[in-house]
Amino acid sequence: MATRTTPVRSAWRALAWLLAIVVILGGILTAGVIWWKWTPVPQLGLDLQGGTEIILTPKTEGNQAVTSDQLNQAVAIIRQRIGGLSEAEVSTQGSSNILIELPGNPDKALLQRVESASKMEFRAVLLTGQPSNQSVGASGSPSPSASGSASATPSPSLADTPTAKPTDGSDLNWVTPALQQQFTNVDCSKINAANTNTAPADKPLVTCSDDGTQTFLLGPVEVEGSTISDATAGTIQSSQGVNAGQWAVNIVFNGQGTKNFADVTKRLVKLQQPRNQFAIVLDGKVISAPATQAAITNGKPQITGSFNQKSATELANQLKYGALPVNFTVQSRDTIAATLGATQLQNGLIAGLIGLLLVAVYSLFQYRLLGLVTLASLVVAGVITWEFFDILSWQNGLRLSLAGVAGLIVAIGFTADSFIVYFERIRDELRDGRGLAGAVEAGWKRALRTILAAKSVNLLSAIILYVLAVGNVQGFALTLGITTVIDVVIVVLFTHPVLRLLATTRFFSSGHPLSGLDPTALGAVYRGRAEFRFSEDARRAGASREAGRRQTIAERKAAELEAQKAAGSKAGASKSGAGKGGKR
Repeated sequence: MATRTTPVRSAWRALAWLLAIVVILGGILTAGVIWWKWTPVPQLGLDLQGGTEIILTPKTEGNQAVTSDQLNQAVAIIRQRIGGLSEAEVSTQGSSNILIELPGNPDKALLQRVESASKMEFRAVLLTGQPSNQSVGASGSPSPSASGSASATPSPSLADTPTAKPTDGSDLNWVTPALQQQFTNVDCSKINAANTNTAPADKPLVTCSDDGTQTFLLGPVEVEGSTISDATAGTIQSSQGVNAGQWAVNIVFNGQGTKNFADVTKRLVKLQQPRNQFAIVLDGKVISAPATQAAITNGKPQITGSFNQKSATELANQLKYGALPVNFTVQSRDTIAATLGATQLQNGLIAGLIGLLLVAVYSLFQYRLLGLVTLASLVVAGVITWEFFDILSWQNGLRLSLAGVAGLIVAIGFTADSFIVYFERIRDELRDGRGLAGAVEAGWKRALRTILAAKSVNLLSAIILYVLAVGNVQGFALTLGITTVIDVVIVVLFTHPVLRLLATTRFFSSGHPLSGLDPTALGAVYRGRAEFRFSEDARRAGASREAGRRQTIAERKAAELEAQKAAGSKAGASKSGAGKGGKR
């Protein structure tokens, strides 16, 4: 026989789910504090804690001027790389520089993500070898790897123009005597000074692998990194579907990139090593140069190399967000102080406490002891919000700015509003003559629709604000959106279950005057079997008050004039009656 689900049983089940959520979040937070060097409080934003200021200046071939469109595009890409949770500030400075303000002490990975151009190119391999600062071994045969580059200046007496016009990117006619000497003498330990990341796309490139152990002479750029539409990190799968345990970056090209990549791989698959290799160049250094085993026509190549999960994910994110339109160098990196500081944070917290106190006073005054449910709900919502924000702060880089604190303060009122809607629906059901248990169930059905509609509008507003805004405004929108979702969770898993349980207690079900649910005070009279009905006087009085509230000013004045005329007529009739009685 199936167990019948009662309101009390459902209430305890909902409270158990809520307790599980609190315990799980608390467990994650505790584990972070013990093993991952978290703290019990969220990280603060740039305005409250200060941070690091970086100024990037463009580095272009021939010192060409950058356009405002290029700067704005670079600002947008850097914002995407940083992410909106940290509330970092990225803006243009003057006509050419970019100003980046990062909260706290950013780690090395974040700094590299911000400062790196992430300019990716695909070039055919012409020659490979070892750098001049290492012992020279057999040349020719390569092994793919990663970036590096530095080129020695060739002798002016050597020809640097091809004797015959190259037909494609793999044509050895690109290798002039001057270029051959430069390749032979390249020193990978000085690669960063060679400015290979600003090399012309239509000319060959002498560079190194990213670990500095191999040199490359590459043909012109044949596939641009800008044709990459998506990039993800993942582990390599064998042809049998077995996980090899090695990390790689999976690339997806757009239509143009797919066509170009297919054309090049069709050509390379017919050549001998090392000319069958296709070098993947990131910021002027080769990160991988795999040999072409077959033509790749689906536009989904895979980059392999000495990746771990973190490095593969970093590279995938950089490629996904796109390369900067121009290369930048770090002009300066300084530590900056908080723009607001602890005093403003303290004032914000005091404002929140005052708001919470006002909500408490109103709830207790309006709903008597039923207002304690509101206070308990706010406390539970506060605990879950704190746990959730602390985890987001340390796991995803969320920073709490003063705008975020303002969002939390606004959320107090929004959360209390849900409880008020529910309480008033219960009172309406009591006025209609229901008992408290029935009023709780019927009122919940009506209140839930209203609450969900209101919270949907709040959540939609927060999402739109987060998408369209930047910086601190995004922090406000994020806080508002998260607290809106938590508000619904609290109403469903705490407030409603608690009222279901209170409806079974004698204090509340009997309509004690201090319960806030006294049917007599609400305009209903007892009719037996724990049910009430409206008295006719209360019904007429309530209808009269409602009609009075809905009157316009003109209607109210007209009614007052009518009342005065009626009073005057009554007085005249009384005098007339008195006069007649005297004559008799």
